[in-house]
Amino acid sequence: EGCEMVDGQPEFIQETFSTCWLAGGPHYRSFDGKTFDFMGTCAYTLTTICNPDPTLPAFSVEVKKEEKENSKVSSIGSITIHVDNVTVTAVRSENGMVRVNNHRSRLPISLSHGKLRIHQKGKSMLIQSNFNLKVLCNWDDHVVVKLPAALSGKVCGMCGN
Repeated sequence: EGCEMVDGQPEFIQETFSTCWLAGGPHYRSFDGKTFDFMGTCAYTLTTICNPDPTLPAFSVEVKKEEKENSKVSSIGSITIHVDNVTVTAVRSENGMVRVNNHRSRLPISLSHGKLRIHQKGKSMLIQSNFNLKVLCNWDDHVVVKLPAALSGKVCGMCGN
């Protein structure tokens, strides 16, 4: 949500979002509401812009899936967000911290002159960008990605296409 000046008066604008999530390792729900299970153990792109376009933000959200000990189910090993020239990685065993361009940092943190803000929210971490990308993850078994509806149909990856 936000505020915009219309005819010299401030007016409330409701921002609409598309939401994707990954829970418990294999369970996914895409931006268009399709649910599916995927057990793979590799690095996967959850979302990114399909075709580079200078009018759209350059970003990607990736998840690294690892085999869970004594289980046939994969788990989340790390989440990596690329925005502009900044790479932020949340690693499962590093609760309350992130790696910014491979250097460990404690939360909260503001990057790229405030274009990317990261703080702890309960037992989870919230990453917010200036173009309204929101990534909520708990360093363990769930990730929620929200994108402004304006990017609908323009993203690829496990959440997109």
